[in-house]
Amino acid sequence: MNQDWKELTALTGGAPITVERVRLRSSSICIEGSFDLPELAQLSLEDQVFITQFLQSHGSIKEMERLFAVSYPTIKSRLNKICERLGLGLAVETNPSPGKSEILDRLERGEITADQALEALRK
Repeated sequence: MNQDWKELTALTGGAPITVERVRLRSSSICIEGSFDLPELAQLSLEDQVFITQFLQSHGSIKEMERLFAVSYPTIKSRLNKICERLGLGLAVETNPSPGKSEILDRLERGEITADQALEALRK
């Protein structure tokens, strides 16, 4: 099923599509009409993969940073763009003050010095 979706996405080149016939697998009943795809299905394949990974990581930005090898602001920016495409209007702050655990994690990974960590914790 997933491969079919990838092939359909490649075939349409990401252009909007309308479904005109739906068949229920369990009973072979067909319904004809004009149906728009659900909003999530209208996202690009790359955005669908991103959202799937986000859900599988239970919304952990830290895990997304590791999986996609990009920075915290990059993940937040991508989430904002997807929210805009979905019309959610939920903006995720891209430069929030880091929390205590994030500061300590960055220190542990060697991204900041002990002095920088102390300064950030004092803010």
